[in-house]
Amino acid sequence: MRVLFVLIFALLGSVSARAADDVAAAQGVIRAQEQAFVRDDASAAYSHAAPAIREIFPAPDIFMSMVQSGYAPVYRHKSFEFGESKIEGGRIAQRVHIIDANGEAWEALYTLEQQPDGSYKITGCTLLKAGQAV
Repeated sequence: MRVLFVLIFALLGSVSARAADDVAAAQGVIRAQEQAFVRDDASAAYSHAAPAIREIFPAPDIFMSMVQSGYAPVYRHKSFEFGESKIEGGRIAQRVHIIDANGEAWEALYTLEQQPDGSYKITGCTLLKAGQAV
C-alpha cells in the first residue's frame, strides 16, 4: 500500500513539474513578445503569434499596427506582471496585470496553444480595464 502512495505522489509531482514548465514556457513567449514591442521589433513580436493570428494579420507591420491601435496598454506600459495561469490540454490561459503609460490599471488574458513542435504561440489577448466587468 505504501508503494502505491509513493507512486501516486511521484506521478502527481511529475505532472505538476511538467505543468510548471509549460507555464514558464508560455510566460517566456509572452515576455519575449512584450520585449519585442518595447524595441518596436515587429518581426520578433509577430514570430510569437499563432498560425491563426498570422492568417488574420499576414505581415509583421500589419500585426504591429493592430497592436499599436487596439492594444496600447500592451504595446506601451509602465509595468507588466504575470498573474494566475490555467492549463487545459495543450492550451494555457495567462493573466497579466498591466499599468499603462498613463498609470491606469489593465488586466490582459493571454491564450496560448502548444504547437506540433512543442513550442507555445499566442492565440489571443483580451484586454480589460481593471475593475471592469466581463
